[in-house]
Amino acid sequence: MSIFERFQNLGKVKTDFEEYEHQLTPLQEQILDQKTAKPVVFYILATIIFLLLIAQTFNLQIIQGSKNRLLAEGNRLRIRQIPAPRGLIYDKNNTPLVENQSAFSLEIYPADLPKEQEKRQEIYKKVIDLTGIDPKAAEKIEAEKNKTESIILADKISGETALYWKMKLYGTPGVVLNLRPTRIYKSDAAMGHLLGYVGKINQDELQKLSDYTIQSEIGKVGLEKFYEQFLRGQNGQEQVEVNAAGQTQRILSSVQPEQGNNLYLTLDYNLQKQVSDALSNQLNAQNLSKGVAIVINPQNGAILAMVSLPSYDDNLFSISRGPQDFQKLIQDLNRPLFNRAISGQYPSGSSIKPMIASAALQEKVISPTTTINDKEGNIQIGQWSFPDWKAHGIVDVKKAIAESCNVFFYTVGGGFGNIKGLGVERIKKYLHLFGWGNTTGVDLPGEEKGLLPDPAWKKAAKGESWYIGDTYHLAIGQGDVLVTPLQLLNSIATIANGGTLYRPHLLSKITNVKGEELRFLDKDIIRSNFISKENLEIVQEGMRQTITSGSGTSLSDLPVKVAGKTGTAQFGKEGKTHAWFAGYAPYDPPAGGSQIAVIVLIEEGGEGYASAAPVARQIFQAYFGTQQ
Repeated sequence: MSIFERFQNLGKVKTDFEEYEHQLTPLQEQILDQKTAKPVVFYILATIIFLLLIAQTFNLQIIQGSKNRLLAEGNRLRIRQIPAPRGLIYDKNNTPLVENQSAFSLEIYPADLPKEQEKRQEIYKKVIDLTGIDPKAAEKIEAEKNKTESIILADKISGETALYWKMKLYGTPGVVLNLRPTRIYKSDAAMGHLLGYVGKINQDELQKLSDYTIQSEIGKVGLEKFYEQFLRGQNGQEQVEVNAAGQTQRILSSVQPEQGNNLYLTLDYNLQKQVSDALSNQLNAQNLSKGVAIVINPQNGAILAMVSLPSYDDNLFSISRGPQDFQKLIQDLNRPLFNRAISGQYPSGSSIKPMIASAALQEKVISPTTTINDKEGNIQIGQWSFPDWKAHGIVDVKKAIAESCNVFFYTVGGGFGNIKGLGVERIKKYLHLFGWGNTTGVDLPGEEKGLLPDPAWKKAAKGESWYIGDTYHLAIGQGDVLVTPLQLLNSIATIANGGTLYRPHLLSKITNVKGEELRFLDKDIIRSNFISKENLEIVQEGMRQTITSGSGTSLSDLPVKVAGKTGTAQFGKEGKTHAWFAGYAPYDPPAGGSQIAVIVLIEEGGEGYASAAPVARQIFQAYFGTQQ
């Protein structure tokens, strides 16, 4: 038994003795006054009193000792959590992309507040007046006034503000300023959509995740959310002694927290920054604001750069800022919080044509030597005319890809003359094999599937029948077909590598704080060999001709051989177009030894060759310039 407890019990004995002594005094006086008392009576009474005191002491210390000990401990001891730092995130060159720093939080322990409601209200008013927090916080605290866990009133407080508040709140029962780890992100390379951010756990999350507490922070978007189970650490705890005013007196014991696991990415931070700058400069030059650029390794699906503009600074969610900063983000009509790379769904325009050509060759709808005479620059079906952007003359599949000949792809898609065409079902089948109409499985939350329309979909969605014109439009990436930039890039990467569709990924490996490897990801094959290598070589040659003599000649003078495809996709009813470029380098058939595949989308950018291709050129220069 502790010295503190012994003093408590001695005090109780003394009190009981004084009480009995007080009761005895009148009786003694009466006996003495009457001079009838005998010594033996006095001794009997003294013995009875002494036995009563012994019995009460036995009752307090032995019979009710455990109960009283627990009550005493509950009044003076508190178990408090020590939040664990999250794991760090690095790029492929070990450049830290996320770091941990300590920031102050203002917290209140409801169980350590005064029991009198009037005194509690005085504390609430003092805190609210000083800090300017929401007055409704008082209601929340009152509803949980018996909880020993803290309620965070304000977090990510600057050191200067914390010092001022601490002086003003000194001696206030139950109110403390604690240090908690907070995230600091690299914010100069448009990585907000990739890294994401953490935030306070909400009630829905708390109900699903039983091992979290109301004070927990959790990944909300991006890699922070996708790899939450690895990044989160193991909280520690400390046993503290508090006085009657709820103020901490000393720390009796503690278990230190364990930092979460570290992520190492396939991302190249330097390349990411160069891609971001190239895309941003092009958008500014055209007085536009929305675009996407992604770089992937076609040999394994590793994402080297992914930029969606406009982006946002994820430090807004980690460092205390004014509410106007968040409102500005939310109300921005350009939707900077929206990751267009994986969630934006767009008509592909002519960027679809390498996949349609691959399907037509594989299904023997055409051969490498099949030609079509596009002498009119359109196809006429009854009263309907389906135009080309020019009359191309005699074209085979390579020239059709290079010059983006619509008439050729109308024909191989929907049929015309003596060429039957693929038809909508086979087009849909092969686009699905290339990864369209389904998520790629990239390790980011919020990915969309895109849309592969067919007669059943059109009937259900629009109440209309499917016509040959719908197939023609599908074959050139117009109409209702929608694809995400990552889906389109992944299908181009499949052509570049000789026919293997990989799952795109940002993660390279996960290690613990000791550096021990917990998980490693090199490549994940979704499917392969659905297009023969011979047919893919024909398509690759057509994509190379796009650069040497077709719509992508602005990239023909690069020191590395590039293959690609431009795209101009109409949307809406105003005749506006999105600009696409998709390509890879080096062009190296038949080995398929390309190092990178690139996609660029400029929303409302006009022609693909004019606005998207120049960005791709800078990306190829940046990548291969650093490889020499």
